[in-house]
Amino acid sequence: MPKTYNELYLAARATLKAGGVEAYTLEARLLAAYAAGKSREAFLRDLSLYTSREYEQRVEALLQRRLRGEPLAYIIGEWEFYGLPIKVTPDVLIPRADTEVLVETALRALHGRKMDARILDLCCGSGCIGCALAHELPAARIVMADLSDRALEISKQNVRLNRQSRTICLKADALEKPPMSIGTFDLIVSNPPYVPSFEILTLDSSVRDYEPLGALDGGEDGLTFYRAIVRNWTGVLRSNGQLMFEVGENQADAVMALLRGAGYRGVAAVRDTQGIRRVVTGQL
Repeated sequence: MPKTYNELYLAARATLKAGGVEAYTLEARLLAAYAAGKSREAFLRDLSLYTSREYEQRVEALLQRRLRGEPLAYIIGEWEFYGLPIKVTPDVLIPRADTEVLVETALRALHGRKMDARILDLCCGSGCIGCALAHELPAARIVMADLSDRALEISKQNVRLNRQSRTICLKADALEKPPMSIGTFDLIVSNPPYVPSFEILTLDSSVRDYEPLGALDGGEDGLTFYRAIVRNWTGVLRSNGQLMFEVGENQADAVMALLRGAGYRGVAAVRDTQGIRRVVTGQL
């Protein structure tokens, strides 16, 4: 007997809840809408409509992938960050709410001072940070840089998806000196790899087994990228320019010391919603 979209959504929600998925209501809605090829709005509008056996089978196949641990963002190929749709693949990290603190810190720093700033998103991955800043600061000029060609392709897709005309993507290694042609910036933001190498195996399987390890591994103590960026990239900051990092739990003090040692002023840490010092910032 045919079932409605609502019946299958409720069944998916119950399955995810029983499987221990924390955000089972949201994930069931997103998964069911994706299986139907509908936007979330269209899916909710059509809840009372009957669907097909083929649709039911698609939902079941997607549920099995999710219950095996595959992140929903990779299953549906998209995730929301700072209110924007961001395409994701296993070549880039899934955007997280913690990283929105970095965006908010950057916006506060530039508000009323440099709305047309030139901003570098270093180790950009999916480009979620740069896209969010470009959306909130339409007069700003954004450069998104990463060493991974596959990540840069995703970044370019997200620039196009969010219709941003003042943003460019280029290849650059954060561990090396900047390309000569990159220019100078009012602000550098970076969410670099920061998980200590020995901790990789202790990560949740949904991260360890699916997300790109190269975007996670921060070296022996997790600080390899911070050291390199402070050492090599400070030279492309303009006078009074700012450098902002997302940092891992318990890393704020070490990263703040790196900034102070390089001559940065006003070095400070910003806490996330859980009280963790999540962003470290300093000004030349």
